[in-house]
Amino acid sequence: MKHDATLNAGDIARLADVGRAAVSNWRRRYDDFPQPVGGTAASPLFSLPEVEDWLRRNGRSYEMSLGDRAWQGLRASGDDLRLGDLVACAGAFLLYLRRDPGSWKTVTRSHEPAKRLHQAAAAATADLPVPVDWSLIDIRLYRLLADLADEQGPPEAFELLCERYIEAHSRRLSVTRADYAELMARLAVPSPGDDGAAASAGDDGAPAAAGLAAGAPTSVFDPACGVGALLLPFGGARVLGQESGESAALLAAVRLLLRGARAHLVAGDSLRHDGFSGLRADVVVCDPPFNERAWGYEELTGDPRWEYGLPPRGEPELAWVQHCLARVRHGGLVAILMPAAAASRRPGKRIRGNLLRGGALRAVLTLAAGGPDLWLLRRPEPGERPPSQVLMLDAADGLAGAEDAWRAFTADPEGVPPAPGLAVRIIDLLDDEVDLSPARHRPLPGEQDAAAEFGRVRERLTAAAAGLAGTLPDVAPLAETREMPTTTIGELVRAGIVTIHQGPPKMAVDAGDLPVLTVADLVAGGPPTGRTPAGAGHVTLEPGDVVATVVTGDGAARVVTAPGAVLGPQLHLYRIDHERLDPDFLAGYLRYAGASGATRSYSGASRVDARRVRVPRLSLAEQREYGKAFRELLALSDHLRATAALGDRLVRLGFDGLIGGHLRPGR
Repeated sequence: MKHDATLNAGDIARLADVGRAAVSNWRRRYDDFPQPVGGTAASPLFSLPEVEDWLRRNGRSYEMSLGDRAWQGLRASGDDLRLGDLVACAGAFLLYLRRDPGSWKTVTRSHEPAKRLHQAAAAATADLPVPVDWSLIDIRLYRLLADLADEQGPPEAFELLCERYIEAHSRRLSVTRADYAELMARLAVPSPGDDGAAASAGDDGAPAAAGLAAGAPTSVFDPACGVGALLLPFGGARVLGQESGESAALLAAVRLLLRGARAHLVAGDSLRHDGFSGLRADVVVCDPPFNERAWGYEELTGDPRWEYGLPPRGEPELAWVQHCLARVRHGGLVAILMPAAAASRRPGKRIRGNLLRGGALRAVLTLAAGGPDLWLLRRPEPGERPPSQVLMLDAADGLAGAEDAWRAFTADPEGVPPAPGLAVRIIDLLDDEVDLSPARHRPLPGEQDAAAEFGRVRERLTAAAAGLAGTLPDVAPLAETREMPTTTIGELVRAGIVTIHQGPPKMAVDAGDLPVLTVADLVAGGPPTGRTPAGAGHVTLEPGDVVATVVTGDGAARVVTAPGAVLGPQLHLYRIDHERLDPDFLAGYLRYAGASGATRSYSGASRVDARRVRVPRLSLAEQREYGKAFRELLALSDHLRATAALGDRLVRLGFDGLIGGHLRPGR
């Protein structure tokens, strides 16, 4: 069944090159704005022809990119309930193009292109976890997808479609946040010299993949892989996954195979129908479904995986923990996201206690206020003496210290890890509650340190607040809105005024001598904190360059002031002709484009199409005036963020000191 193409508010914002707030404003202000034709009250859908007609009638310029046309073609090919199947089919086609591009050219010249396409594509993608229904998409849309692959490359084209799909179904899909996935991947790779750092051959005896770093796992398994978010960082390893939804399993497999991964995925419920019963992977990562009561309690009562106890009916997450432990080799690591309540719910205390006694549970990290928690487990070696401590860490204020604390703890499990990590004696946890919540075990600061720190932070906050007036920008209101002719960054590139460089998709940023500017550094406005080995292919920063994130949400863009660092992942560098373009002027518009674009989803973010960002055509003198104002606004933003962080710190110290008896109310 075919449908007219539809758009959500984010699609309209991209089409018109405005922020989502502008679309909401149009709906309120203009009676003739198209009415929703589907979706829900919270996420309405609009007719693409009606929106285009309204934009034309109201003099709004718009441009539909090839990626957007492909996405709208998919949306129009079936109902939204089949959207996952449609995107998976498109991905399988892109995989076919990557593997056998010559066949596609032959198909397009044949008398029966659709029939020949189905046969050739099915043969080229026979290793996918479920058969593909190639009839879901017509031959015209396949041609459009081929054009998109020519423009961006098959992997990049499919990532764009996946981002659109995740955004469109953000309320139905539960996709692991990108920063959580990256942290889990980093924690899963042992440091050189750690116990078990030497990678094993994996479940099939295959040797380590060429190019893997020392200590990196050679096989990684995710038993609830969704669309593959947790497996993507392990491109050099053999990646295995299982997912109950067929379309999600197909999406995950295509994402991994398009990136050249040695991937094997199956569709099916991992707890009820384990597709990897003999597996012993080096690493298991998992973000299981939370609070899933119908997980198979009755039929799995005597399952051999329950080594640490039969999971209660209402504790499915403890079933997933033990399933993961059963699929990792001795000495291998399990990193699994858990709801915060799983650390303290009374029905699960017996299993939590057994995990501690057996030496399997090694760390509990709270990643955000209210959860989730990250449990790090290690399958003990036969006869191994259980450790006496477990790592607790509340990273709700930021993930920066989690990796250092984990590295220090694994290097010396009986030592004292750096803050904010805390080594807690296992014997102290084995009480009537077996409460593993890190916040409960976070100690109050010592009396003298707490009082002194409170005073220091209060003085700094007072000075920062007093200095706010001096950071206010020199910006004045206009009597009426100024209309300015604009151009796009893409046109500036074609004119030779701007050259765009992109950071590598992945880079080791935790070892080496060469400083690396990361996304976190750019957002915070601090110096480069990453370190990477010297080598070919790095993009070196020069003073006057503009660096911006490639994803929306952060809206981070800054002018480089110091040379020597190299460009990190997820960043774009804009090298400009300083005789024709002011860097602060360009950075201001890039920052606005990133901050006002598609809203960041739980999965991560939507990418900025930088070439479509519009900037006014102004003289260099006028650009410098705007650049000065943008620079002042950015300084104010940095000052406000630092002041807010001091305020949060003061509040926490105040509560800790008053409750712990280290401070008293003033008189």
